[in-house]
Amino acid sequence: MSEKRLTQTISLEEDIKKSLFIGICSPIKSIDDFGAFYDQHAILDATHNCWAYRIGQNYRFNDDGEPSGTAGKPILAAIDGAGFDGVAALVIRHYGGIKLGTGGLARAYGGVIARALNQAPFEIHVPQQQLEIHLPFAFEQIMYQLLKSIGGTSQSTAYSAQGLKAVIELPATASNTFADQLNNATKGAAKIKAMDV
Repeated sequence: MSEKRLTQTISLEEDIKKSLFIGICSPIKSIDDFGAFYDQHAILDATHNCWAYRIGQNYRFNDDGEPSGTAGKPILAAIDGAGFDGVAALVIRHYGGIKLGTGGLARAYGGVIARALNQAPFEIHVPQQQLEIHLPFAFEQIMYQLLKSIGGTSQSTAYSAQGLKAVIELPATASNTFADQLNNATKGAAKIKAMDV
């Protein structure tokens, strides 16, 4: 499963019924990154600073005084709907005197982030898996051919009297297929161990 990752911080401003909504999205890798992002961009004298973030399975959102479910959840839904991961999103609202109602608030908060992410620069992130492989010399070229066919790379190779030890990196979704193919090609002579990346 690949997902989109922002390549830079972006912002978008919209006037909606005299309220100014400023949406800011930034790539993050940790909750600490989110804290730094919020501290840098929140405007303390704004009416509301509503936010959400997603980092893999971890997510949080906050309505900052808006009616429950009208700000943070729609912001998170916009992140997920656009297919992004590793993203912090903040919407700063300067109230203009006209109430939007709960539906209007949800559309405003989610919409400004959805439109910002729609025009954001991104890269596709493919989760990687590292494997350690012990192999007799005779099968070295087969390993490299299989690795190349699935878009993997060799990180290091060490040789000993018993054969070679290679550390390889490949798309996580292809690791089982690669292991099966290498075991078949070497008639079980390959020793394959997953490594924590």
